[in-house]
Amino acid sequence: MPGYDLHTHLAPALGELPPGIERAPDGALAVDGRPVGPVDLYHAERLEEHLDKAGLDGAVVSLPPPFFRQTLPIEWTPAWVRVANEGLLAAVAGAPRLAPLAYLPLEHPEAAIAEYRRIGRDRRFVGVAAAAGGLSASLADSRLDPLWAALEADRRPLLLHPGASPDIRLREFYLGNLLGNPSETGLAAAQLVFGGVLSRHPALKVLLVHCGGVVPAVAGRWQRGADTARPGVPSEIEPPAHALRRLFVDCLAHDPAVVDLAVTVFGADRMVLGSDWPFPMGTADPAGLVAHRGTAFIRRAGVGNAEALLGW
Repeated sequence: MPGYDLHTHLAPALGELPPGIERAPDGALAVDGRPVGPVDLYHAERLEEHLDKAGLDGAVVSLPPPFFRQTLPIEWTPAWVRVANEGLLAAVAGAPRLAPLAYLPLEHPEAAIAEYRRIGRDRRFVGVAAAAGGLSASLADSRLDPLWAALEADRRPLLLHPGASPDIRLREFYLGNLLGNPSETGLAAAQLVFGGVLSRHPALKVLLVHCGGVVPAVAGRWQRGADTARPGVPSEIEPPAHALRRLFVDCLAHDPAVVDLAVTVFGADRMVLGSDWPFPMGTADPAGLVAHRGTAFIRRAGVGNAEALLGW
């Protein structure tokens, strides 16, 4: 069945290595002293093989979180982001089925806006990606307003991928991934909803990976908080249940019941396919995660919703 995988990763193909990046004999990179794998990240042809096995037409590709480097000093960030984005273009060169997203460093709003001004009209990128939570500034921060306005005006999608949680309690049991990732996505979504970003920019296209993280489970609680005027909840915001239906999510929940809940929360027109290739917490068959909803839904998620998000 035709369709697109909107959540895949490749490492940037780097020539001269910038400070903090080293190359191992097998070609893999170490970022700030930590090796980044799996090895498939460095082989675009293996991502194409994944598409063939999954029966999909193409993939949207973003940098994996180890390359976000959110702890870099502000004076180093612009140069690194430029190198990383040019490296991602190099990684997909000669692979027309792979469409890259440029990375924006939301921990430094001014640098993120500057990088978007540099690449925003570059049609080699199909949109942008950034860290949800992690060390990013609040997405409700007014310093990001020019970015939201530009993305909305340009009709460019934003993929939010969780950054590393700063919560040290998550260091045991792999909880930084198992609990931190979905929680950081929930934090970013809450900032967009309660900060009124989605209401002020109704044409802004945002994709939350990992099926929206914790958002499907807490959406009702958010609405209850607004209904009962809890302290700190702005009285003038759009009802959270309405605002959430402006967001897109991928299908990567690993549980059909959660997929169904996400469809209820976000809408059937807001779910796309996503595998998180090539990471072990992903899936080799993203369409299989929504197969219980029938072939028409698979096609809707894989083609119609994906093309609506990407503007194709």
